[in-house]
Amino acid sequence: MARRRFFVDQVRDGKARIEGENAQHLTRVLRVEAGQIFEISDSSRVWLAEIETARKALVEFNILEELPTGPELPQVTLYLAIIKFDKFEWAVEKATELGVAAIVPVEANRTDQGLFEGSKKRAERWRRIAREGSEQSRRLKAPLVTDPIRFAAALSGPAELRVWLDEQPGAKPLIEVAMASPPVSTALLIGPEGGWTPAERAQMDAAGWQGASLGPPVLRAETAVCAALAVILQAQHPAWSR
Repeated sequence: MARRRFFVDQVRDGKARIEGENAQHLTRVLRVEAGQIFEISDSSRVWLAEIETARKALVEFNILEELPTGPELPQVTLYLAIIKFDKFEWAVEKATELGVAAIVPVEANRTDQGLFEGSKKRAERWRRIAREGSEQSRRLKAPLVTDPIRFAAALSGPAELRVWLDEQPGAKPLIEVAMASPPVSTALLIGPEGGWTPAERAQMDAAGWQGASLGPPVLRAETAVCAALAVILQAQHPAWSR
């Protein structure tokens, strides 16, 4: 079984520590103990480390050796329309496991106003979910999870390839769009329950975003997240697309 990986703020003089709520999760939930060996990452390098101290809100590590960081993932930013919070949290977790670089919650025209206002208080929880998902899936670093933004702001997001999922017939398959000319960075925009409005579709086209399809089935937003990211990452990751 692969060793669990945890994030630390820094490694200095052969030691590292985790404090506060993150340490309490390790000691109270995961029941880590002194002498156990895990991997730790400071979001740029990875080490094998042994726990020296594990008590309540403090876990201290002794570094044993540095490890390879692994292959670099494609830079994919997920712009996801805000949906019911339990579904959104599930999508954050799965997008993290799949390797997305950033997650941006977006208020679409069909996003319930109450959800958008409530999402402003949920961003920190979503960051915690992304951190825990990154540790579980042994990522080098957790994805950035931003505060919620308006739809118009999402359209100005920088990326070499900018794609929105089109649920209507006639759009080019996503796999074709992703493989046409593998970019350095990709932005993926996925709509809310009920889909995009005609006005939003026109705005995305005018802003230079490409519509793409996952095929005839009508997918829930959180299902589309997994399917679309799997397609894009498979198409763009050198080690996976051979």
